Amino acid sequence: MDLLILSIIILVALLHIYFMILEMFYWDKPKGLKAFGLKLEEAKISKTLAKNQGLYNGFLAAGLIWAIIDTDNFNSIAIFFLICVTIAGIYGSYTTKQIKIFFIQSIPSIIGIVLILLKN
Repeated sequence: MDLLILSIIILVALLHIYFMILEMFYWDKPKGLKAFGLKLEEAKISKTLAKNQGLYNGFLAAGLIWAIIDTDNFNSIAIFFLICVTIAGIYGSYTTKQIKIFFIQSIPSIIGIVLILLKN
C-alpha cells in the first residue's frame, strides 16, 4: 500500500469521523452552529436528521478504515467507499448550494480514487 494513498484514505476517514462528531454531538452547540452556519432554532428543529446524517458519515469512515485493515481487498473496498464519499460530497454541495462541501469532501476522495487507479 502506497504511503500517499494511505495518507489520503486516512485523511478522508478522519474528516468523516469529524463530520460524524459534529453532526451527532455538536449540531446545536456553538461549534456545530458555526461549522454549518446554522441558527440555534434551525439546529434544534433538524437535530434528529443531523444525527442520522452523522451516523452515515461514521459508516463511510468505518468503510475506509476497513479498507486499510483488509490489505488483501484494499483497492476494491477503498474505491467503493471513496466513490460513496465523492457522490455524497457532490450531492451535498448541489443540494445546499455550498461549493465548499465539494472541495472538502469530494476532492480528497477523487484524488484517492485516481491514485489507486494509477497505481494498478
